[in-house]
Amino acid sequence: MTVALIMVLVVVASLIFHFVNPWRATPIASNWGFIDDMTALTFWVTSAGFVAVVLFMAYCLFRFRHQPGRTAVYEPENQKLEGWLAAVTTVAVVMLLAPGLFVWHQFITVPEGALEVEAVGVQWSWSFRLPGADKKMGASDVRFVEGINSLGVSPADPKSQDDLIVTNGELHLPLGKPVKVLLRSMDVLHDFYVPEIRAKMDLVPGIVSFLWFTPTKIGEYEILCAAYCGLGHPQMRGKLIIESAADYSKWLEGQQTFAQSRKTDIIHNNRASSQ
Repeated sequence: MTVALIMVLVVVASLIFHFVNPWRATPIASNWGFIDDMTALTFWVTSAGFVAVVLFMAYCLFRFRHQPGRTAVYEPENQKLEGWLAAVTTVAVVMLLAPGLFVWHQFITVPEGALEVEAVGVQWSWSFRLPGADKKMGASDVRFVEGINSLGVSPADPKSQDDLIVTNGELHLPLGKPVKVLLRSMDVLHDFYVPEIRAKMDLVPGIVSFLWFTPTKIGEYEILCAAYCGLGHPQMRGKLIIESAADYSKWLEGQQTFAQSRKTDIIHNNRASSQ
């Protein structure tokens, strides 16, 4: 009897905690409200299952508690009950998985004309590459990584020369334009995550992964690494700045191209060696 009462109180306390707790998701700043919807659906389906199972167990503990003169009866199977359990479980699983498949299809289907940028993770910082005047990014490979080319951009690719290189961890993007973010890791597993965007994706060494989103609110947002990547993992943070098209164009004008950055680094290295 006592255990049954405790289980009922656990259910009541859990529901109260959810509805009054202050820990809520940050306001969304992209098109991925679908992911919030999926999270809410998952919560309600699993919560219903949790409440039903725990209350059923509490009922059984109370209904079939030991009483003088009562004799236990062995019932090897109950096909009616098994049928109900199978049907309810099937419906719950379909409710959880079917909508997620539609959202996943949207998640991997990038709109035509989306702006392509590249985010590169390395212990423990973020760097970015954006297309230049030709609107195309050149090839890249870890074989090209060196002191003056930390992103491994191909020096021989003509399309690479006007690529914009951003190494200060700050990525600017225009409001309202779909963006495809190509993701590369230079060392270990990382994960590109902006809480307000909702979308996230792993950076796997040797593989170029991607995610896409459409920024919907002007503002500054923190870029986090959501996969443990070593001692400096908590400090692996960048900044995503969503701004108007005019401000974005002005920011682009102030960025160095790959060719300019190589020339600058070569000059600095020559000066250092001469001293």
